[in-house]
Formats: sequence, C-alpha cells, structure tokens
Amino acid sequence: MLRVGLTGSLGSGKTTVAQMLRALGAIVIEADALGRELMEPGHEVFDQIVAQFGPQVLAADGHLNRARLAELAFRQGHLDELNAIVHPAVIDLQRRLMNQAFERDPNAVAIIESALIFEVVRDARIRAAKEMSSAAANADDPSSPGWLADWRRRIDRVIVITAPDELKIARFVARLNLPPEKLGSAEADARNRLAHQIPDAEKAAQADYVIDNSGDLASLQLMVSQLWPRLAAESNNSPHSLSLK
Repeated sequence: MLRVGLTGSLGSGKTTVAQMLRALGAIVIEADALGRELMEPGHEVFDQIVAQFGPQVLAADGHLNRARLAELAFRQGHLDELNAIVHPAVIDLQRRLMNQAFERDPNAVAIIESALIFEVVRDARIRAAKEMSSAAANADDPSSPGWLADWRRRIDRVIVITAPDELKIARFVARLNLPPEKLGSAEADARNRLAHQIPDAEKAAQADYVIDNSGDLASLQLMVSQLWPRLAAESNNSPHSLSLK
C-alpha cells in the first residue's frame, strides 16, 4: 500500500491532477469534499462551528452560511478557530477511509487531495505550543494538536503542485465565471487566501514529488502519466525526492 498526500495552493491544479490519478487507478480521498460533508447539519463539526461562532453563521434554511463563515475566517481573523474544529475531524475521517481502502485492496495507492497538508502541520504546532507541551500531547488522539503536528509522517509520499501565483489567481477567478464588476473582489479574495497558505517553494522543499503546472493541460497529463508508474511500484520504505518539470 502507498499513502500519498496531494497538495497545492488555490488554483494550482491539484484537483485536476487528482482526477488524472483516479483515472489511472488511484483511490482519491478529497479533503474539501469531506469537510463540506462534516459541516452539514447533523454532524458534530457543524454543531461545534455554530457553538463557536454563534447563529450569525447560519443561513435561513438552517445550513451554514458559507460566505459569512469565510468572511469571519479569512477577513476577520478567525481562520485558526475554524481550522481547529474542522481539521481534526477531516483527518480522522481520511484515516478511516484510507484504512478501509487498504482492507479492500492491500496494494492500493490512496491519494489524499488537500490544499492544506503542510498548513495543518504548521497550525497544529502553533496550537500545541499554546495549549500544551509536546510531551503532554496524546499521539493517538486525532483531536490533539500533537497528533495533527505529526500527521505528515503518517503519509508515505507527498506530491506538491506548483504554479506562479498570478496564474493561480487567474485560474481561480476564471472558474467562478463572474460578471466583470465582481472580478476585482474575487481576485482580492484569492490573494487573501493565498496569503494564509505556505509558499510553493517551502512546500516543494519538503515534497517527494513536485509537478510544475505552469504549462498546458497536455503537459500536465504527461507529467502525471510519468509519475503514476513510480507510485504504483513504490514501497513505503524507499523515500526519495524528484521534481517533474
């Protein structure tokens, strides 16, 4: 089995890469989709968010007002509080889904697609320093900051998708299909989100594989096709670092 983290900042193309890997035979677990599911009514994460931020984050239909929640998180400085609720639950669910995948197929390559693999570790370490000493953290408790700070080691390989920031922003705005008068606001939102994410160079330095997605779709497909046989053939005990350009 091989546990692979696939990450990249907003607009980098990681979702496209995940789709390509799925078509080649990988099992893909999408962190964003899991987070959206856990933030629906009836889940503990939903209850914790409402308890933390109050009824102001509820829409008229009883679901979360995601635009209001994003405003609180990214523009009003409450991202850490939101992440402290969502990240542990998402990672625990990822772990359980991955274990189920390996029970079905011990030779599977399971891909966790997440924009925030490195950010989770960074933020958890900050919270751990504030809340407890690392010696006091329970390594088996996925709600523990210590466990979150260590979770990168529970992934066998990490793939980082990179691209210039201006290209990422352009891609993000283009897929929203907004009228011209809203483009400026969307660009500002993209820059704000990128500011909360670790720069590509720092992520690439810690990655096993780096895919430069500054070209066209055909170039990206070629790089993914070259990478897949390596992932399929690797064991968990042969770490190495390669850059695919």
